[in-house]
Amino acid sequence: MPSKPRLGQNFLNDTQAVERIAASLGDLTGRTVIEIGPGAGAITGALAARAAHVIAVELDPALAAHLRTEFPPGGKANVSVIQQDVLRFDFAAASAVAGQQLPVVGNLPYYITSQILLKLAASHASLDRAILMVQREVADRVTAKPGTRDYGLLSVTVQMYGPAEKLFTLPPESFSPPPDVHSTVFRWRFAPRFEELALDELRFLPFVRTVFAQKRKTLANNLRAAQIPAAEVTAALARAEIDPQARAEGLSVDTLAALWHALQSVSSK
Repeated sequence: MPSKPRLGQNFLNDTQAVERIAASLGDLTGRTVIEIGPGAGAITGALAARAAHVIAVELDPALAAHLRTEFPPGGKANVSVIQQDVLRFDFAAASAVAGQQLPVVGNLPYYITSQILLKLAASHASLDRAILMVQREVADRVTAKPGTRDYGLLSVTVQMYGPAEKLFTLPPESFSPPPDVHSTVFRWRFAPRFEELALDELRFLPFVRTVFAQKRKTLANNLRAAQIPAAEVTAALARAEIDPQARAEGLSVDTLAALWHALQSVSSK
């Protein structure tokens, strides 16, 4: 293995946690699994023992070379090591080759966690579930409920693509080298809500960014700041039965959807 981690990696060295993560994916018999950032291969081995095929996507060339030594092509482990930035990985193509929606697992690098979550969301048609390890504070935001301190843009964006739930949290000493933060593993089941709520995905998500633009401002102020006429904002809030002084962090996905529909209605007049 490379003598020192690069790109900010913290390698999981807790064998019980490795087994818990692999088991959290459920029955993998006959399945192809995508692993994001396999690093030294701790989780890779546990996945290979359960799945028909593991596609390990690793950016670091030294780690990718190490993984190919640990899991040689054609070996019993049936692991394919892809040296690539996961943000460029084609999940749709991998899903098509496997002939199934794919489960995903990964210890996500802290510095690009949000970008990876958005990449997975954009690839939702090719995926059925993900078990992801992230910084504890990020997991708090991803899984947050309306009206709580952590609920915001990331919460709504992730939850629009399916429910997310925290599974367990690991201390720094579960990793080498130990990070300065705790890490939380969460499950994300891909079940987009756009069709159910009759929403236009490409228009609704920018709307969500607008209403959460400044969390200290009221919903009405954020909408007016986005150049939506005050009269339309007032009418839409009334139609959706939302308090004019409400803030976005207090509204559920369903209520935000109702507000979006109300705005479309009043702005069409």
